[in-house]
Amino acid sequence: MKDRKNKERIRSFKRPIQNFDAKKVSIENINLNSKGKIIVEGIVDRVVQTGGPTIFGVSDGTGSLSIKGFIGPGQRAYPEIDEGDVVKATVSVGEFQGELEGEISSIKKLGESEKSDFLKRLGDMEMDRAKIAPPEFLVKDIILDKLKFRFIEAATQIRLAIIQNRPIIVRHHNDADGYSSGFSLERAILPLIIKQHSSVKAPWEFFLRAPCQAPYYEIDDSIKDMANSLRNVAKFSNKMPLIIIADNGSTQEDLMGIKQGKVHGADFIVIDHHPYDKDVISPEVLVHINPFLVGEEGTKFSAGMLCTEIARFINPEVKNISQIPAMAGFADRIDLANPGVVEQYLKIAEVEGYSKELLADIALVIDYASAKLRFMEAREYIEVLFGEPRDKQKNLINLMAPYIHDLDRKGVSIGKSNAKHEKMGKTVLQSIEIEDTFPGFGFFPKPGRAVSLIHDDYQHEKNVQALVTAGIMSTAITLRATDEANFSFHELLGFLNKKAPEAFVSGGGHKNAGSLTFLPYKKDEIVRLLKEFIKQRN
Repeated sequence: MKDRKNKERIRSFKRPIQNFDAKKVSIENINLNSKGKIIVEGIVDRVVQTGGPTIFGVSDGTGSLSIKGFIGPGQRAYPEIDEGDVVKATVSVGEFQGELEGEISSIKKLGESEKSDFLKRLGDMEMDRAKIAPPEFLVKDIILDKLKFRFIEAATQIRLAIIQNRPIIVRHHNDADGYSSGFSLERAILPLIIKQHSSVKAPWEFFLRAPCQAPYYEIDDSIKDMANSLRNVAKFSNKMPLIIIADNGSTQEDLMGIKQGKVHGADFIVIDHHPYDKDVISPEVLVHINPFLVGEEGTKFSAGMLCTEIARFINPEVKNISQIPAMAGFADRIDLANPGVVEQYLKIAEVEGYSKELLADIALVIDYASAKLRFMEAREYIEVLFGEPRDKQKNLINLMAPYIHDLDRKGVSIGKSNAKHEKMGKTVLQSIEIEDTFPGFGFFPKPGRAVSLIHDDYQHEKNVQALVTAGIMSTAITLRATDEANFSFHELLGFLNKKAPEAFVSGGGHKNAGSLTFLPYKKDEIVRLLKEFIKQRN
C-alpha cells in the first residue's frame, strides 16, 4: 500500500507544468482552480520524508498547504530547508488523494530580517483570525452571563490552536453528559480544521476525542496522551496538543494528570460543573470554566449544556447541536435544580423534532453504548447516536431503547432482591452489595446507573423523602441521596479522611451523588463511618 502511494506521488510529477507568470497568493485562496505557478510564503511547521518526495507543511496565517519536492525516491529534497524556517516557494497546485498540495518549482529560505517581519505579521494575523464575535446564548441564565468572558477566552484559545496547526484532544466523562460535551466541541472544531488544512482527512491527524477512564483526568490518561503526542512530534513533526477536559477536570484528582501534560508542552482548558474543595486547577490551565468559579451551583448547568454554548462561540456555523443541551440537562438531572433553563432548551430541541421522551431514550442509548465502547473514540458510531444522519439515529434509538429499558428493569429487580434498609433518625440508608448482587464485568446497568435506578424506585415505591442509597464494592462506594437526607458528598469525604486517614479515601461528585474509593481491607470501617456520618446529619 505504501509503495503504491509513493509511486502515485512520483508519477504526479510527470504532469506538465503550465507556464504563467507566478503571483503571490494567500493559502486560504488556493484551490484546484489556481492556474499555473503561484508563490506562497510561509513558515515551515513540518518536514516529512516519504518513500517518494519530501513534504513540507507551510502556514501563512490564512491556512496550511503541503508542498512537495522530489529529487529521487526517498531522498531528502531541499535539505537546507527545515522546520521553523520561513520560505518563499513557487509551486504548481494539484491534488493528491483528495488533498490540495503544491509541487515545488523553486524554494528559498528568507533571511533573518525578512523572517522577523513575517513572524510579526503572522502573529498579528493569527490573533486577528482567532478573535470571535460572541453570539447570543441559546437561553437566558445568569450563570451563562457570569461565565461569558471565560467562554470568549476558551473559544479564542481553541481557534488559535487550530490556526497554528496544533492538535486538539478532547477528554470527557464516560456518560451521556460527557459525550454531549465532547460531541458538541467536536462538531464545532472539525469543520475549522478541515478549512485550515484544505483536507477532509486532517481531523484524523489533528483531533482526537476520547472518554476518560475515571471520573477525572487521571495520570493514566495523561501519560497515554503524552506518549501518543510525543510520538507524533517525532514521526510527523506535529506540535504538542491543546487538551480540553470536559465534564471532568476541576478537582485535586485532576491536578497530577494536567501537570504531567504541561511538563511535555501540552496546554489545557477545563469545562466542568463539578464541585471542588479548593480551586487548584485555574493556575495550571489556559482557561477554567465552572459555575462554582463565579459563585453559582454546578447542579444548575451540566457540562453538555456549557459545551454546546461554547461550541457556538468557537464556530458560529456549527450544525446539529441545538438539541443537545436539553438531552444533557435531563441526563444529568439539571431539570431538578434549574427547571426553567432546561425547559428553554427543550423548546429549542422540539423545534428540531426532538421530544423529551426521544431525548431521554437517546441519553439512555448513549449510556449503554459508553459501557460497551468503554474508552474507544468510535467517532462515526457516536455521530449516529447524535443524529448524523437523523433517520438512522431514530432507527437505532427505536431498536435499542426498548431493549435497554428491559435491562434496566432487570437491574432494578436484581438490586431490590438483595437491598438492605436501615432507619437512621429521619433518614433511610439503602445499601446494596454490588459484587455479591450483580453479575460481573459487562453487565448493564453499570453500578452507578443501577444505584440511581434503585434509589429512585425505592423513593417512589415507599414514598421515602429522606433517603441515601449506597452501592458498596470491595474498594468503592457509589452514593445517591435526596435533599431531605441533609447529605453532602464532599463533607463525607472530609469526614472519612479525618476518621480513617489510613484508608486513603478519594472520589468525586455532586452534593447528593458521588463515588469514593478506599483500600480493600478498610471496607467495613468505611461502611461503619458512612452510617455514623448519616446519623450525625439527622
